[in-house]
Amino acid sequence: MMLPGDQEPAPGYDDPLGMIKACHRRIERQLATLDRLQRHLPARGCDADARAAAAGILRYFDTAAPHHHADEEDSVLPRLVAAVPGARALAETLRREHGDLAANWQRLRPVLAATAAGTGAELTAALVAEVRAAYTAHIALEESELIPLAARSFDAATLAIIGGEMAARRGVDPSAPGRSVR
Repeated sequence: MMLPGDQEPAPGYDDPLGMIKACHRRIERQLATLDRLQRHLPARGCDADARAAAAGILRYFDTAAPHHHADEEDSVLPRLVAAVPGARALAETLRREHGDLAANWQRLRPVLAATAAGTGAELTAALVAEVRAAYTAHIALEESELIPLAARSFDAATLAIIGGEMAARRGVDPSAPGRSVR
């Protein structure tokens, strides 16, 4: 029984599609932090809270986000297209969106790096809204189309291979207890 405030345990490498969805929740939390940071900076500047928030967002999007995109592009999408040839258009759309998200990150990253360093830079509401809208639409597409189609198309052996590849990408043993993806 879960009590209020308890978090459901994160999926492990034996549930790679669950891990992808869990990563989406972490992305959403980072984007919410980005929203708060954008509102915080004009009033308080690059104080300790702003520097810590910017550093946390940098850590996440510099490491976990590239792994997440590689999980999909290198492990999930090729197998999905092989299993469901009609999924090619979806795969191409998601790859293109990954490129767009990476380009947005390259525009956002210097602003966050300056904030984390305490030197400040203007984090505009327009840039934050653009980044957030792109991720929101991308996550919605993955959760409404990619994940359900993969769940219907992949057998347990395929999911185990994908989970193993995800673990290897992060340099961890997929069978280690308590291991979840970031």
